[in-house]
Amino acid sequence: MTQAKQKSELGQYLYSILTVVGLFLVIRTGVVQAFYIPSSSMEDTLLVGDYLLANKFVYGVPVDVPLTSLSLFRLPALREPQPGDIVIFRSPRDEGRDLIKRCVAVGGQEVHIINKVLHVDGEPVPDPPWAKYADPRYYPAAASPRDNFGPYVVPEDHFFMMGDNRDNSSDSRYLRAVPKRLIKGKAMILYWSWEPDTRGPYYQGLTSLPAVVATFIWRLPSRVRYGRLGDVIH
Repeated sequence: MTQAKQKSELGQYLYSILTVVGLFLVIRTGVVQAFYIPSSSMEDTLLVGDYLLANKFVYGVPVDVPLTSLSLFRLPALREPQPGDIVIFRSPRDEGRDLIKRCVAVGGQEVHIINKVLHVDGEPVPDPPWAKYADPRYYPAAASPRDNFGPYVVPEDHFFMMGDNRDNSSDSRYLRAVPKRLIKGKAMILYWSWEPDTRGPYYQGLTSLPAVVATFIWRLPSRVRYGRLGDVIH
């Protein structure tokens, strides 16, 4: 094989790799992105250990400054977040941190929570199918906004977000409405889910890397929530 032919084949190989990497980055940046659920704030709709794909295109893709959480501009959206959507957004308090909650009201609507019951524009809103309340107590508004909040009018181009685990969620009751610029995408589908390993560190007592890997693999099948794989999120 001549040196020129070797260089040509190497160039084609590198071009193929760069093309694949480029397509991956375009898809990840502009279409879908993977997210992990680390907390119980959306139980029992989303569980700790769920991995999901989010549609970033539907709300308009934010174009960020590389290696920062700052957005330069947002591409046109197909539609805005609507009540009932499960939305990924940057935390208003820490824009380097992503949160996932359910949109319950949009700009111009009035939110009022009375003894845990959500009212929007004066009408009670049914809880999502898998929502839950872990604490039977009711706190007055002066003590906490958890159970009694508002009335509060959502500013234009803002969205009021709440976790489905209503008693254990840091959301718009505490952070107020989320501005449109912080919206990242709409939760779409679960592609993986496994339960936390509650039997203790799988590496405890093991002295070699192969033993650690083998034990991890041995435990893995019993932790996978097979019935959740591929579930559409709503």
